[in-house]
This record gives sequence, C-alpha cells and structure tokens, in this order.
Amino acid sequence: MFEYSARPDLLQGRIIMVTGAGRGIGEAAAKAYAAHGATVLLLGKNEENLNRVYDDIEAAGHPRPAVIPFNLETALPHQYDELAAMVEGEFGHLDGLLHNAAIVGPRTPLEQLSGDNFMRVMQVNVSAMFMLTSTLLPLLKLSKDASVIFTSSSVGRKGRAYWGAYAVSKFATEGLMQVLADEVEDTAAVRANSVNPGATRTDMRAKAYPAENPAANPLPAEIMPVYLYLMGPDSAGVNGQALNAQ
Repeated sequence: MFEYSARPDLLQGRIIMVTGAGRGIGEAAAKAYAAHGATVLLLGKNEENLNRVYDDIEAAGHPRPAVIPFNLETALPHQYDELAAMVEGEFGHLDGLLHNAAIVGPRTPLEQLSGDNFMRVMQVNVSAMFMLTSTLLPLLKLSKDASVIFTSSSVGRKGRAYWGAYAVSKFATEGLMQVLADEVEDTAAVRANSVNPGATRTDMRAKAYPAENPAANPLPAEIMPVYLYLMGPDSAGVNGQALNAQ
C-alpha cells in the first residue's frame, strides 16, 4: 500500500471535483477529501447515489459538498461549458479534479468487439475526460496549487488480451496525463499525475472478475493515501508521474 499519512487539515478550504462520485473509489475519495477539509463537487450520472454521498458527508460534519448530476456518456460540448461556468459562478476556481468515472465495456477479443461498444468506452473514459479537463483547466489555473489526478489501470500500462477498449482507453488516459503535465510544467500552478488503484473491492471489479473472492481485495477507503497525497500540497512538484495505490 502507498505509504502516506495525511494531516487532518490537508485540504482545508480547497474546492475539488470528483467524477463518478456516487460509489466505489469515487465515493471513497469524495469522503476522504471532505474529511480533510475540502468542499467536494460530486459529479456523476446517478443523482440518488450522489445525494446519499452528500448526506453522509454532511452528517459527518464536513464542509457541505455540491451535487452535480452529469452524464459523461451523452453530454454535449456546450454542456461542459455550462458546467465550467456554473463552477466558476459558485466557487470562483477549482483546486483539484479527480478523473475517476469510467466503464469497462465488454471483455472480449478485439475481433469480436463491436464498434459501438468500443466508441462507448472511449466516449466515457477518454473523450469526456478530455472535455472536462480542457473546459475546467482555466479554473484550475486560478488556484495557487491545483492537482489533476487521472485514474489508470495495470492494463493501461501493459496491454493484456481481452481487455479491449478499456485497456486502450487507459493507455489514452496515461497519454493525456503526460501531455497535460508537460504543458503545465513551469507554466502554471497545476500538476497532473495518474494512479493505478489496483485490485479493489468495487462493483466494477466484481463484474470484471466474477470468480474472484472480493474479500481478498482492499476496500476503496483503504487505498486513499495516494489520492490524498496527490491532491494535497505535500505533492507540490510531483508532475507527470504514474503512481500505484497499492
């Protein structure tokens, strides 16, 4: 496990957006960021899940989060502009962005992967992530110390059979991270890095590995040290790195 102990006020006063915040790793990250003082913008497509996370954070006495229902699969370019304008109007700037939302798509040989399924995975995992990054970057540049975290995968660092569109999308994720990191290096107070969560006890993992015993994997809350480290000031100067949560 990534070794890091975050002080309680690590993210005090920071505004951080988490995509896919309604469950799994996104939910755990949103709660961890809120517990360390951040105002978290909970973005996802399932409003019921987002409201539950909102209630949990508020009940714990942490800064009041914001719920942003947003479907990354169907959103049009103008909706990203409207989202950025809303964030600017409500919060003025953004200190952090965790790209967590993703879909696996069919695990099948490339030969049997339909174009529709390939494009759907790329839309959610790559195109939407690019749109969010590009439209929110001006708000991140208004921060004194901003961090963008991209969620990668072991199959985004070495391709494996039958991981199809998902693996390709994660290679693209690493590429987008590297390009952004190079562009902001020495030009803005923004840094970009990627995290490979590793095997974690989530619904997505259970669907990908139905025969696996989920109890063998850590809970999302247990892999939060690297997410806290990269989002806080202790990682200032860390840019363009591909890290592992475990």
